[in-house]
Amino acid sequence: MKKITLLTLLALLALLPAAADEGMWLPSLIAERIDDMRSKGFRLTAEDIYSINQASMKDAVVLFDGGCTGELVSPEGLLLTNHHCGYDAIQRHSTVEHDYLTDGFWARSRAEELPNKDLNVRFLVRMEEVTDRIAAGESPRDIIAEACAGEPGYKATVEQMYYGNQQFLFVYEQFDDVRLVAAPPSSIGKFGGDTDNWIWPRHTGDFSVFRIYASKENKPAAYSPDNVPYRPKRYFTISTRGVKEGDFTMIYGFPGNTQEYILSDAVAYIAESSDPAKIAIRDGRLEIISRAQASDPALRIHYAAKHASIANSWKKWQGEVLGIERRGTVASKRAYEEAFDRWAQDKPEYRRVVSDLKAEYARITTPYFAREITVETLRALPAKYSAAERAEAVFPARRETERELFRWLFGEYARRCPVQYQVPEFLDGVAASGTPEAFAERVFEEVWAGGATPLSDSLRSGSKRMLGHITWLLGTDRQRNLTSRRLNELYTVYIKGLREWDTERAFYPDANLTLRVAYGTIAGYEYADGEYHKPQTTLDGIIAKDNPEIYDYDIPQSLRDLYASKDYGRWATEIDGRRTVPVCFLASNHTTGGNSGSPVLNGNGELIGINFDRTWRSTMSDVAFDPTICRNIAVDIRYVLFVIDRVGKAGHLLREMKLR
Repeated sequence: MKKITLLTLLALLALLPAAADEGMWLPSLIAERIDDMRSKGFRLTAEDIYSINQASMKDAVVLFDGGCTGELVSPEGLLLTNHHCGYDAIQRHSTVEHDYLTDGFWARSRAEELPNKDLNVRFLVRMEEVTDRIAAGESPRDIIAEACAGEPGYKATVEQMYYGNQQFLFVYEQFDDVRLVAAPPSSIGKFGGDTDNWIWPRHTGDFSVFRIYASKENKPAAYSPDNVPYRPKRYFTISTRGVKEGDFTMIYGFPGNTQEYILSDAVAYIAESSDPAKIAIRDGRLEIISRAQASDPALRIHYAAKHASIANSWKKWQGEVLGIERRGTVASKRAYEEAFDRWAQDKPEYRRVVSDLKAEYARITTPYFAREITVETLRALPAKYSAAERAEAVFPARRETERELFRWLFGEYARRCPVQYQVPEFLDGVAASGTPEAFAERVFEEVWAGGATPLSDSLRSGSKRMLGHITWLLGTDRQRNLTSRRLNELYTVYIKGLREWDTERAFYPDANLTLRVAYGTIAGYEYADGEYHKPQTTLDGIIAKDNPEIYDYDIPQSLRDLYASKDYGRWATEIDGRRTVPVCFLASNHTTGGNSGSPVLNGNGELIGINFDRTWRSTMSDVAFDPTICRNIAVDIRYVLFVIDRVGKAGHLLREMKLR
């Protein structure tokens, strides 16, 4: 009786409409949500958010470097994004002599702004539904070619929504001359490092500043000293009035990947198989790299971006597992699909779709797991090292670090990859060498030597063939998530059926790195019984964590001096009876990877913060959003301005901005 009651309750909970704070909405269709947004405190119109007839907010938002978001904040192309989004660019300009990662970078003039090879931004020009055109026989390739014809700098994609039930054309204008203007020291921009990543309370000044350059005609152009700052159609006014709990918030950005409609089978795979295995593999990689970084400043710089990249998903997966387990997501989704299945039994189109989906998951789970393990291990290793890499001053220490990584990843591949999907060349190499680690030594020495690499080449060819075989089994090249061609076909039917059945649910398409609107409020949350987390942190919290003996917590002396003197200037505010500076805040917006750097806007469409993270248990919102605990984390724009002004002494940048 208790079991039946629980399942019934879970099903009822799952059947509730999407919470007001849940959803990643297409901007061209935002008129369907505008009444709800206005009831929550938004004071503008749908046309202000998205328009192709006049300048709108979309014209102030960019896809930054293919995987983050940025926003325009001046009439001269000045752009804000996260420090971690600009991290690669900052690292490439850093040396031991000019360590911009540690010390920060502040261009004092346009001439000092640093160009960045292969860094670009994209503005959305327009989006339109093309479902009927494709159904009539037009190919996506022809639609894209027509959209870009005669427009230099234009790029376009056709993206599926609701597993192919709808298709949309997205047309972008791409700018390739993007220069680094400013970055705070990493002890501000990455304050707390991996320890604080995905955690609240948070005190990270996660921002960096770039500028877009264009031709004199304001068109996209390759880097040239003759280029001039881009003149945007729209840029954001910045609010310095602050935020309080309950205030409306809106995120405008490019969320990368969610799976809100997947079956319980897929969620169980994520929480019980995939994430735990990948976490364990990355545990070892991070331990090896961290030891190297602690041993030498040059190694710290060399491995900085790699460590951050590995650690970001590693910690995210841990929170995802925790959230899925605590929320009971597998059980609630199972109850939901069972309720749908009962409804579908007298409808021939949908009668078998749930059972067919489950059968397909059973067929593809093992080969897909093998693919993930192969990518996390063998395919994560370099095929060669350049002469410059091998001749570095840190040659001996780096060589041993790379050797350790080879040994660890070969061992993990042997232990975790299902044997029927292990690369034959790997099995032969282990048999000849005695152990996976001994085989790793042979391959590493060959690769490091820089000459002919028959063992390595053979192994990579073998892994490529095996991955190709798994791709053939799955029937699709799009394998970011546990999927197959048949699975996608079934989900097209399943989602169509869900939208007919669950008429009270507010459906929104999964994230796929296309521009979306999410909205919510400034909101704390109850982390545990009786433990309420307030939605605002301050400079006082930074000082409490400050520790000169720990790299990620060793703040600049200038910040200590400012705290001691309380010389905060116009950025001072009263919080809980203290004169301080706000640092970060929480909100209930639905976000994911790709939303890093997104503008957080108030009800007037003014910039109040820069989104950069989620709380740890919120990471499961990629598969199930829980409005009681899912929170995004943003750096308060007042802290960004404070650091630019008081730490960077770069007040000239503030004079470009429109502050209110």
